[in-house]
Amino acid sequence: METLTRSDYWPQLAEIPEPPESLYLRGTLPSFERKVITMVGSRRMSQYGAEVVQQLVAGLADQPVVIVSGMALGVDGAVHRAALKHGIPTIAFPGSGLNDNALYPATHAPLARDILAAGGALVSEFPPSEKGKVHFFPKRNRLMVGVSHAVVVIEAGLRSGTLITARLAADYNRELLCVPHSIFSDGGAGGHLFMKLGAAPCRGAEDILDAVGLDTQSSLAPVHLSTEESTVLELLFEPLTRDELIRALGIPVGDALVLLTHMELKGLIAESLGTIRALR
Repeated sequence: METLTRSDYWPQLAEIPEPPESLYLRGTLPSFERKVITMVGSRRMSQYGAEVVQQLVAGLADQPVVIVSGMALGVDGAVHRAALKHGIPTIAFPGSGLNDNALYPATHAPLARDILAAGGALVSEFPPSEKGKVHFFPKRNRLMVGVSHAVVVIEAGLRSGTLITARLAADYNRELLCVPHSIFSDGGAGGHLFMKLGAAPCRGAEDILDAVGLDTQSSLAPVHLSTEESTVLELLFEPLTRDELIRALGIPVGDALVLLTHMELKGLIAESLGTIRALR
């Protein structure tokens, strides 16, 4: 385990109010030239949230980015696992010390080992043997935002601790993106609140790359298309309104809306000013 001083860690972290005097490190920090994307969300991850994590992280593969999260249950753990799956460097900021017997949550000790084995890192400002405590998590959140160039909220209810991270992103002048949800979904309420206050909607990895100033065209890796998705792209040889596209598809409205939502998340289509256009 190493100890990092201000001269050793991210320059952007040193700019926040009351930056840490030192940090504990296990593993290897990626190059500071990489853009840092902090992705967070509810511990009670929905199936939709899980699918969003997979789509967004897959879209960041082969880009000069680092994915940061808090190694918590739910969205955080899914973010780290998706990064490992796609070969993206990932850093965990647990709300505890970094000794094996102190890591929180204990059920994610295997995940911590996987992160280290893949060349990633665990970082904390708490003494190595310090167990996780409730008041540690807001302090941990400020570090995750401080190191970031953009913060992505996957899902969060109005009472979710994730909203602390979102608020800090605004306070620290970091790019804040929130994934849209159904208006009937409690997990979307927090993100929708921040979008109302000016956060950018995140409908695909291209939105994240654009927010941090990376070339979105280079992220367009080949994607397997279902028959229905191919049909939609064929119909969109020119932009169509949502109603026109649904009529042309000739399938039930509910099925069409689900299909179009998934295609937006995959970065295949985009809706703007009342029309839908193909991105591939």
